[in-house]
Amino acid sequence: MTSTTTQDTSVHPSSDPSIYQEYESKWSSLPSDSTGWIQRAKDVAAVLAPDAAAREKANKTPRAEVTLLKHSGLLKIFGPKEHGGGEQPWSVAYQAIREVAKGDGSIGMLLGYHLLWAFSVSILGTPTQIAKWTRLITSQNLFVGGAVNPRDSDLVITSDPNDPTKIVFSGSKHFTTGAAVSDLIVLEGALTSDGPNKGQHIFAYVPTVQPGITFSYNWDAIGLRLTESGSAQISNVVVDWEDALGWDASLKSPVPEILTVPYATLLLPTIQLVFINFYLGIAQAALDTAAGYTRKATRPWPYLSGGERETTSPAEKATDEFYILQTYGTHHAHLLAATALVDRANEAVSELFGAYSHQRENRGGVTAQQRGEVSELIAAAKIVATDVGLKVTSDVFEVTGSRATASKVGLDRFWRDLRTHTLHDPVAYKRREVGRWVLLGEIPTPTWYT
Repeated sequence: MTSTTTQDTSVHPSSDPSIYQEYESKWSSLPSDSTGWIQRAKDVAAVLAPDAAAREKANKTPRAEVTLLKHSGLLKIFGPKEHGGGEQPWSVAYQAIREVAKGDGSIGMLLGYHLLWAFSVSILGTPTQIAKWTRLITSQNLFVGGAVNPRDSDLVITSDPNDPTKIVFSGSKHFTTGAAVSDLIVLEGALTSDGPNKGQHIFAYVPTVQPGITFSYNWDAIGLRLTESGSAQISNVVVDWEDALGWDASLKSPVPEILTVPYATLLLPTIQLVFINFYLGIAQAALDTAAGYTRKATRPWPYLSGGERETTSPAEKATDEFYILQTYGTHHAHLLAATALVDRANEAVSELFGAYSHQRENRGGVTAQQRGEVSELIAAAKIVATDVGLKVTSDVFEVTGSRATASKVGLDRFWRDLRTHTLHDPVAYKRREVGRWVLLGEIPTPTWYT
């Protein structure tokens, strides 16, 4: 396994990884504490922000940007220190995602998805699998993508007719965020072989570069254009039973104390909080970018209303306009409130994971009630982050003026990025979930989106 992926650039041009070569040596040492890791994420954002609008317009496959993440060490934020990782909690990882998203929403999203998929073995895997994959991903600085889209038909998993120690994945996925620029892909499918476990779901890591995996490079949404979230075809990809996460290879059955406990369902609220943190980063970046533009380029309105009681003169500067000051003040306050709620959710997830080791015998300690309460907190955070984010990214034009709609300014990308991903799953269902929790004390039944 190596950390180098290849691509036929005639299919879709990719950005040049060499443009960030200097950061390989500049960031050769990993941060030593949580403050340092968050600062590293801010440093990455500072590199990405100046040309984010131009890169988004060019819409090249983000090879260079993933290389920058590798140089930064952020891909290894969870990894064991003995293998060169940071051993940081989710609360720090979430903040890192948010900070990178301030520089470029697409790359913040790629980092978030990588961290979720890299961490998945710690939720779903056996102790042996956890040791194997955390070592490999960390020591080789691998970028992990996923071919896990619940609304598609599952990939079909069959027994290998030539080797009973192996299974075979086949099918297609409409969305595969980051997979085309990854070193490893998480595949997920349903077992179709006859037997008591027919229909059971299996997750597994596989190398990206192999004949059985092809990408369409057909991602062409209005936002998050550099996430390479297009479709993929999976054809006869062979996986060892030993790499079926949470399964007993000898019995060819799921390990009950791993996959049938509430702990195994934490993957879903964890990724929902990934979403929320890059939403928040994008919204904050929109307000900050607009404020910079207002200070530099927005002109005050030269006319008054003309009413008989008008006693004031037109503002001399845009920064004196009452409605501009009011809008910035309101949105800043709302973002502070949203941040406080999201940070509370970040800490809750970290505490839940931190309270239980990833060893098999301790996972049963997480109760359905604990899982449900954290899920409801995350749902509330998603409601607020979505509402505030869409409002902020739309209203920035009210306080920057008509010239700020110029393509070169790029203010529109913030709304486009948020609008694209906030449709991932309807926030209306989150409102209902929280409503049932408030009125009836009901925790949600775990699903692919809850």
